[in-house]
Amino acid sequence: MYVCVCNAIREEELRHAARRLEGDAEAVYEALGCQTQCCMCLDEAEEIIVEERETDRKPRLVAA
Repeated sequence: MYVCVCNAIREEELRHAARRLEGDAEAVYEALGCQTQCCMCLDEAEEIIVEERETDRKPRLVAA
C-alpha cells in the first residue's frame, strides 16, 4: 500500500526507514530523497513511524 502517493513511498519502505532513521515523517522522507508535497499523508506516516519504532524497541522472547 502506498502511504505517500506523491513520492510513491510504500508502507513497507516507510516502516523499514523508521527502524533505521531518526526524526519525524518529514525527516524520514528527506532521508529517503523525497520532499513532502501535498502533505495529505503526514498524519498517517507519523502514526506508522511511531508504531514501527515502538514495536522495534519491545524486547523479543528468544527460545533457549
